[in-house]
Amino acid sequence: MDEPLLIAENLNKSYSRSGGPFRARSAPKPALIDASLRLDRGEIIGVVGESGSGKTTLARCVALLDRPDSGRVVFKGDDLTALSGAALRTRRRYIQTIFQDPYASLNPRMRIGDALEEVIRFHRLVGRADVSTRVKKLLNQVGLPSSAASAYPAAFSGGQRQRICIARALAAEPEILIADEPVSALDVSIQAQVVNLLLDLRQQLQLSIIFIGHDLQLVNFIAPRVIIMLGGRIVETIPEGKSLSDAEHAYTRELLDAVPRLENLRPPEGEGPT
Repeated sequence: MDEPLLIAENLNKSYSRSGGPFRARSAPKPALIDASLRLDRGEIIGVVGESGSGKTTLARCVALLDRPDSGRVVFKGDDLTALSGAALRTRRRYIQTIFQDPYASLNPRMRIGDALEEVIRFHRLVGRADVSTRVKKLLNQVGLPSSAASAYPAAFSGGQRQRICIARALAAEPEILIADEPVSALDVSIQAQVVNLLLDLRQQLQLSIIFIGHDLQLVNFIAPRVIIMLGGRIVETIPEGKSLSDAEHAYTRELLDAVPRLENLRPPEGEGPT
């Protein structure tokens, strides 16, 4: 069996809140408790849970946007939690995150082309003469015209902005995309388009994806293997081939009451809903 692309082992993370100038800082509150997962090359896995379940904290720790209090994140054999500075930045570019809110994710004062160029130049992925060509290719990959490079975020709809955020993540040439509720802020009519785009890109670029959401039916349609989170813990993993109706945890069965929205979605190639 091939070595997993990424392994997260026993991740723990707590946060404390500042009480302001007249109150003491609160005691740390666990947001992630002994969470572990593995991601194979080209695989898409789902993470499902209600607000506050720990799924975003898990995503941020896996991407090392937040450093876990304990545990390890191993990418292609390297323990990222043992790295810092330039060594960490070099490895971390291979794990990119698409955030929930496309409106807050883009600088309103920066043209789209400049936002993409910033990533390309920072990582020195192509020569100077090829940067503009790379920007046009990224926009075309997410279904936007090359002319979008000269516009500001205000000129685009929510779905178009999320496509731009996907292009910005791809600009770093990642191997893993973490899609943190990428469609929850979008109209239902647009959600399927963005999900199908991610599935197409996964196939074209051989990406591995961690897809996070709160709709178990939707996420299970996209991802053959689904992790269920509650209270900062992984309470159940639904493996590929197992029916949702066979879920064992009471909380997972509660999530099944969510209304599915599958009409316009395609399952990943060679895969289907379980």
